Order: sequence, then structure tokens, then C-alpha cells
Amino acid sequence: TIMNGETLEPLKVVSTRGVTVDTQEYHPEPRVAAIVASHEHPEWIVNVKETGQILLVNYEDLDNLKVTTIGAARFLHDGGLDSSKRYFLVAANARGKIAVIDTKKGVLTALIETGGQTPHPGRGANIIHPVHGPAWVTSHLGDEKVALIGTDPEGHPDKAWKIVQTFDALGGGSLFVKSHPKSNHLYVDATLNPEAAISGSVAAFKVSELGQEKPTFTTLPIAEWAAIAEGQPRVVQGEYNEAGDEVWFSVWNAKDKVSAIVVVDDKTLKLKTVIKDPKLITP
Repeated sequence: TIMNGETLEPLKVVSTRGVTVDTQEYHPEPRVAAIVASHEHPEWIVNVKETGQILLVNYEDLDNLKVTTIGAARFLHDGGLDSSKRYFLVAANARGKIAVIDTKKGVLTALIETGGQTPHPGRGANIIHPVHGPAWVTSHLGDEKVALIGTDPEGHPDKAWKIVQTFDALGGGSLFVKSHPKSNHLYVDATLNPEAAISGSVAAFKVSELGQEKPTFTTLPIAEWAAIAEGQPRVVQGEYNEAGDEVWFSVWNAKDKVSAIVVVDDKTLKLKTVIKDPKLITP
């Protein structure tokens, strides 16, 4: 549904029904997994999960709506923009692939095998790799692999849209990776790992040391810092503050158990504060 941005008045409904990209079978009720605004055109990038189709919905003229359909792979999930904001990378997690869309030209640029099980990047993370230059990062739900994709077709054409490096983090069950232009750290969670010690921790890599053959990481015991005695607290989705010097981690728990937000100093990787409140339920 396209709505007025100020009043949220519905203006137009756009169907996501269509055929699956591989078997060409009609799907009557596919879900939308993510919507991202383009920086190149007045368009939304819409990931249609079950069909594996990506829709570029141009909202410039609602009476003569233009929708570009790009076939990628099933089943589309989360994704984010590269550092130039031109290219959109999205996981087709059931196929173990990342689709790359050139939002300026409105075309599929690449479909990349990650080499891991069920890529789940969230929005992904953009870093400047000490060897490979600009890269976009995804972790995986099904194993401990972290995969880096080169994203600079002009400055590093031999690296662009290829897996330039893989290494291991804490374990499977990862949902989000995170970095920041002002930070030297890359954070990888393991939220859905069955082991409490792993699901309650985060791996912090130094970006400047990723040139090593087997990069090492610092384990941040976020759930332990939160001092939650009951349940199996699961740490998820670190987010930076505006200054880029703090990372705020959600500590999920059952609805009848204590949850929290843990704030970490990005430079020192030390605990800054823990926020708890009865209103914080799986924040």
C-alpha cells in the first residue's frame, strides 16, 4: 500500500502476486520481506519472498505507476545498500545466494553463492577491507560462516560481486552484522544458536586485521553483562548511536522474563551501561 507520508492516508495498492522466478508457478499470496528506498530514483525496492522477484516501484506518478520486475532467487529476505548507495544486496536465503541490484540502471547485476548455509545479513555491513577494498558483509543462520563481497566495480573491478573472504564467527544462528564508517569493528551476533553461552554473546572483529588468513575476534558476553538470571537471553541486532562510538545490543528473553539493552563502548569493547525496565520486553 502506497500512503501519504504525512497523513498515512492510503493512496494506492500494488499487488505482489506473481510467478516464482525458477519454476514459473503462480503464487497467490507471496509475502513482502523488505522494502528499501532508492537513493537513485523515486522508487521503492520491494523484495517478494516466495516468488524471488524484486519489484522497483516508481511512485513519481501514481496514476501511471511504473513497476520494474527483476527475477532474482527464492526466498528473498533482508538486504541493504552498499557504501555507494547505488547497489542493493539482498539474501535469497533458501538458495544460499545474495542478489545484487543496480538501482541506477534497474537491473540484476549479480547472483552470488555465499558458500554458507542460509545467509541472513539484516541490512549487511559495509567495511573498507585492508586488502580487498570496499566490501559488504553477511553472516549465516545455518553455520558460523561470515562472507565478504567486494562492492567496488570501479576501484577494484577484479573483486566486485565476488566472495573475497570467508571466516568463522561464534557459531550458527546469526541474524545481524553491524559496522560503522567511524568504527574499526565488525560485530556478528548468533541469536538463534542453541547454546546459551553463544546466543548470549557477540563476536567483535577488528576490520584492520581482516587481512589475516584466519581473523580472530573478541567475544563480548552481552547477556552476562546484562545479569539476567532466568531464561535464555539472546543477543540481537547491535545498533550504533549517532556519534558512532557506542553500540546498543538488544537482549531478548521470554515475555515473562527480564530483557535488557546493553550499551558497549565501541573503541574499548567495554560495558558502558545496562538498561532494564518492565516496559522492555524483547526490545
